[in-house]
Amino acid sequence: MKLFLSLCIFSSVIFISLPSSYSCTSADKNALLQIKKAFNNPPLLSSWNPRTDCCTSWTGVECTNSRVTSLTISSGELFGQIPNQIGDLVNLRTLDFSYLTHLTGNIPHTITKLKNLDILRLKQTNLSGPIPDYISELKSVTFLDLSFNQFTGPIPGSLSQMPKLEAIQINDNKLTGSVPNSFGSFVGNVPNLYLFNNKLSGNIPESLSKYDFNGVDLSGNGFTGDGSMFFGRNKTTIRVDLSRNMFQFDLSKVKFARSIVSLDLSQNRIFGKFPRELSKLRLEHFNVSYNRLCGKIPRGGLLQTFEPSAFSHNLCLCGTPLKSC
Repeated sequence: MKLFLSLCIFSSVIFISLPSSYSCTSADKNALLQIKKAFNNPPLLSSWNPRTDCCTSWTGVECTNSRVTSLTISSGELFGQIPNQIGDLVNLRTLDFSYLTHLTGNIPHTITKLKNLDILRLKQTNLSGPIPDYISELKSVTFLDLSFNQFTGPIPGSLSQMPKLEAIQINDNKLTGSVPNSFGSFVGNVPNLYLFNNKLSGNIPESLSKYDFNGVDLSGNGFTGDGSMFFGRNKTTIRVDLSRNMFQFDLSKVKFARSIVSLDLSQNRIFGKFPRELSKLRLEHFNVSYNRLCGKIPRGGLLQTFEPSAFSHNLCLCGTPLKSC
């Protein structure tokens, strides 16, 4: 019995004294330490201690089967550019650098080594320059969020070649040019499309009319022409925001999906009579102000529950909640 107890105690001591980095591969650990060094060893990453296990005690690091699969660093003081060593974390599925206002530069080309990446979120930093074409080499990405940055130049048409992409959020940047024609030929899923608050312009490719977007927000740009291709009676679209552009189309000819709950067409050049079809929608948000609409607002449904401001500043709209006709 004494021998058995001694062996148990000895085994326990051996187990406890094993290096704490046992569950973290040396390759991933070295890559993370190089990333920390490139950021000049910031206090935000003080838990990244080479004497501890990167899979169990390092801030923002998550592992699966001893490999780093998620790196999330947000809301802190982090100075510099995204290090090239990010590409050495080849098993990453989630890369999230967000709310880091001192993160500068562009997205390094080495990111294309992350062939398993599912979520790429670089939101509200100070990244700048063009959105690189090589982003499209990330064939496993389903969620792309580059919003609230300083990116300039055109939208890369190559984004349409990402076969698993379900959401494009590149809003609140300084992007210019038009929506690429290639967006009419997505090779995979039809993504949610969030391009609002940029400096984009031009007509929207008519080929986008064949897609059943879940959500579209193009507000706060300089788009012109017909924006009605996002609508259709047989679609399942939930949210459309085309506000603060220069779209021109006849609203009376638009067929609306019954699924729409949020519709904002304000501050455009949309004309025509007010369609009765809108009274049949279960709208939670609605605004058609500052357009060129005319005629009587149909009664029924939820239209009369909205403030007069949602209908104001049109050519000759009348009826509740505006003045009677």
